[in-house]
Amino acid sequence: MREDRGVTVDNREEWLARTFVELADTLVADFDLIDFMSALVERCAELLGSAEVGLALTAPRGELRVMASSSERMRALELIEFQNDEGPCRDCVLTGEQVLNQRLDGAQTRWPRFVPEARDAGFKMVHALPLRLRSDVIGAMNIFSPELVELSVEDINLTQALADVATIGILQERAIKHGADLAGQLQGALNSRIVIEQAKGIVAESRKVGMEEAFALLRAHARSNRTPLSEVVRAVITHSLEPADLREAPAVRHAPRHAPATKRSP
Repeated sequence: MREDRGVTVDNREEWLARTFVELADTLVADFDLIDFMSALVERCAELLGSAEVGLALTAPRGELRVMASSSERMRALELIEFQNDEGPCRDCVLTGEQVLNQRLDGAQTRWPRFVPEARDAGFKMVHALPLRLRSDVIGAMNIFSPELVELSVEDINLTQALADVATIGILQERAIKHGADLAGQLQGALNSRIVIEQAKGIVAESRKVGMEEAFALLRAHARSNRTPLSEVVRAVITHSLEPADLREAPAVRHAPRHAPATKRSP
């Protein structure tokens, strides 16, 4: 058992029950896609301890787009990965297969542009799990770790289950609201991500805070007022809600740029 985890062997069953109930509760007519994706990556990161998690979708022209990330460091590295068109997420989407326990120290030949950036960001191990709809892979879940800790079989099964829930949730939202085909559903999800980034930028600039804290402010305001996060985001963009009126959020825990070179057994 890893001592740094919030989820331990003793409380894992209870954690799983709460997590799947929380995610299942979102699959209703007033489903908020932005909040759903954000909650899912946070739960995955919570499950895996020090790892950081991101969700990416395949856009209509085949390029990968970041949908949700558990940290800004993770989001920045995913953008670099997609701009260079190489990395664990790209391999996962192309093959439909999981990329597991890949040490960056031994992956320079495989990903010559991605590996130096990932190591400079403080990561040592990477993984990717497919978001699959029957035979179609619509995206992937990225998992980057600052420690040389391999995922156990149980970790892999649980995170793949959460990736499958992400696929269902992303497609369910569009089916409920618009009855769109797969391409339309994915484009709608991608549009949601653009909106949240715009709102984060507005709040960050106005409140003079980082992007992670800006997002925390948006989510805290949505939850304290029992308002869908997507509505809060659009209100900020249209200036019907001023950044100064957002409630203060809990302090954001920032990941260090360089993690200690601690090696643990899984």
